[in-house]
Amino acid sequence: MNLSPIKRFRNLLKVYKIEVRQIYTYALFIGLINLTLPLGIQAIINFLQTGEYSSTWLLLVGFVLFGILVSGILHVMQLRVVENSQQDLLARSAFEFAYRIPRISFLKLDKIYAPELVNRFFDTLTIQKGVPKILIDFSLAIFQIFFGLILLTIYSPYFIILGIILASVIWLIVRISGPKGMSTSLKESKYKYQLAHWLEEIARLNRTFKIHNETKFHLHKTDNIVGNYVKARENHFQVLLSQFKLFIGLKVIVAAGLLLLGGMLVYQERMNIGQFVAAEIVIIMIINSIEKVIFTIDVIYDVLTALEKIGYMTDLELDTDKGNATIRPDTGISIKAKELVFGFPDEKEVIIDKLNFEIAHNEKVVLSGKSGTGKSILLQLVAGIHQIQKGQLFINDIPIAHYKRQDLYKILGVNFPINQIFDGTIKENILLGRNCEEKELSNVLRIVNLNDYHIRQPKGIDSKVESGGRRLPRSIIQKILIARLLIGNPKLLLMEDPLQFIEDAEKIRIIDYIMSKDREWTVIVISDFNYWKKQCDKILDLSKN
Repeated sequence: MNLSPIKRFRNLLKVYKIEVRQIYTYALFIGLINLTLPLGIQAIINFLQTGEYSSTWLLLVGFVLFGILVSGILHVMQLRVVENSQQDLLARSAFEFAYRIPRISFLKLDKIYAPELVNRFFDTLTIQKGVPKILIDFSLAIFQIFFGLILLTIYSPYFIILGIILASVIWLIVRISGPKGMSTSLKESKYKYQLAHWLEEIARLNRTFKIHNETKFHLHKTDNIVGNYVKARENHFQVLLSQFKLFIGLKVIVAAGLLLLGGMLVYQERMNIGQFVAAEIVIIMIINSIEKVIFTIDVIYDVLTALEKIGYMTDLELDTDKGNATIRPDTGISIKAKELVFGFPDEKEVIIDKLNFEIAHNEKVVLSGKSGTGKSILLQLVAGIHQIQKGQLFINDIPIAHYKRQDLYKILGVNFPINQIFDGTIKENILLGRNCEEKELSNVLRIVNLNDYHIRQPKGIDSKVESGGRRLPRSIIQKILIARLLIGNPKLLLMEDPLQFIEDAEKIRIIDYIMSKDREWTVIVISDFNYWKKQCDKILDLSKN
């Protein structure tokens, strides 16, 4: 789905149509009430010209002050509605990202660096700040221009001509220069994200760039990206500058036309002094409103660009889940492949070509083969991460595509190199929100020998670990991931080099537990550690495929 930025903006307003209606209603009344100022002053001046003092003068002053007060109260109510919308917008966007990212089709996500994709979340703040400015300042300015011109036409129908000219010129400016401004804004944003991504890369590989600092490569590349950004920013600014110049010229022409026309009407005695002063106040309001429109244009570009950037993430295809088959809790897992074929769409050669194999219930299997034979891909196919292109993959004699995806995930215990430690406690990293009795958790911790580590921590298993397991020994990271794998007694274990950094004696003990005939689960593991092969029921060599 490829929507234009304007369409995305309309869709956003549809979500908050009640709030938008309230904001516009308040803006409408504020625009009307603001007319009490020139009308009230007109009445006061006309009354003062009579030279008489009475309570009517105080009543007129009170009328003007009351209009100012009510306008302020309505503006405060507008701000309350906007604040509620801003809070909801941020929460809605956060959950949208959190919900969609794990469900994005892996083939789509495989071409994108996911953390860089998440940077687009910060455009929510741009939308959060920009939309109120558009809805309040822009709409109020348009209403004031509209009502101001209506009031002036009461004084003379000639003001209608100026109003039509004003509306036509504004429309032409936006129509002609708008698309170019949108294009330059998107290009500027592209380099902004490229720069943020490169700075994240410098931070991620800070040790590498510290050691190889002499070449200044990281600075040269930063300079190149910054140069592109500044150039794109300047191009966008030139568009804005041309629009500002046109609006300033328009403002001068409108002001001159309104003032000259008003003066001529006074000289021709078609307008009295009170009406002329009121008209001047309306003219000043119209000019100020045009200025608001001018300075809101940049915000409009920012909001539309932000919606386009966030839309790139929300447009990514999600995993499809059309299956309805379930896995009975009292059965084991068997796997069968028949003429299985898989390759990435942008690569000419397939990775897995007409693969056939069978794995029985509770069988323990080691995948072997040369690099590039598709061992990792096969694990991901069995896990349902990738979708097969041709052939069939059966789980308990039912095609994997026929299963409910979430039901399939419930019976999996997965340990891939891509699985990482997140910022949280040891317990959170193991359980991932799953319910688990303390007895089962203690048993798993004993199996992987994590007790000796966590009891030395200040808060035990509730001690916090940093993102990626920074400052944790690699063996402890792997033990946490193995504990995560074993929690909940899964029926199918899929592992790739799960014990690489653990000492051999502990490896053997954990392997004995996982590969025991007493364990009622099916195991598929990739590892060069020979003891796995000694304990397995079958070796599946993909080099012979």
